[in-house]
Amino acid sequence: MPRSPDDEARKGLIRQANEARILGAGEKVFARAGFNGATMAAIADEADLPKANLHYYFGSKLDLYRAVLARTLHDWLVPMDGLTPEADPATALAAYIRAKMAMSAERPDASRVFANELLHGAAVVGELMRSELRTMVRKKAAVVDGWITAGKMAPVDSTHLFFTVWAATQTYADFDVQVRAVLGRDELTPRDHQRATEHVVGLVLRGCGLAA
Repeated sequence: MPRSPDDEARKGLIRQANEARILGAGEKVFARAGFNGATMAAIADEADLPKANLHYYFGSKLDLYRAVLARTLHDWLVPMDGLTPEADPATALAAYIRAKMAMSAERPDASRVFANELLHGAAVVGELMRSELRTMVRKKAAVVDGWITAGKMAPVDSTHLFFTVWAATQTYADFDVQVRAVLGRDELTPRDHQRATEHVVGLVLRGCGLAA
């Protein structure tokens, strides 16, 4: 008997929910154990799903690892959409930084998995960075250069501006142990994250001549 459109829609929603659940569990396990130390069984336990479900959706541990990295990169790139020629530079850059800081606070494991992949040579995610990431940064660096040419902000190296933002925002996820040690915290509080966010936003905007 053919499936109805409603049945197909429900099936699609279930699939999306299960994939998101597995990817979230993968972030946590890969962040703790690394690729070699992680197992599909541990990820299944973290997701509270049968191990067979993981293989159904992702096939292998490597497929799941690639998907975790790709989702992280995608989620980092989406906030860059607000950097457009017609946007106000201060507003757009502040929104981008706030989005990056929010992800570091809400999904630190995603950042840690990505950082660990880079530290080990980026064998899996390297091609994505050379294609998707490189293309996006070139496009948005051109926007920043346009703002500079129009006199809307101070001259900066537009490409290295993004490196600076990434370093300043992702450190609160990748090196939170160091941050917590200096601040004397067992865990970073929402107030800590807010303080950090305002600091990074202000520092970058001042460096770009966009704030007093």
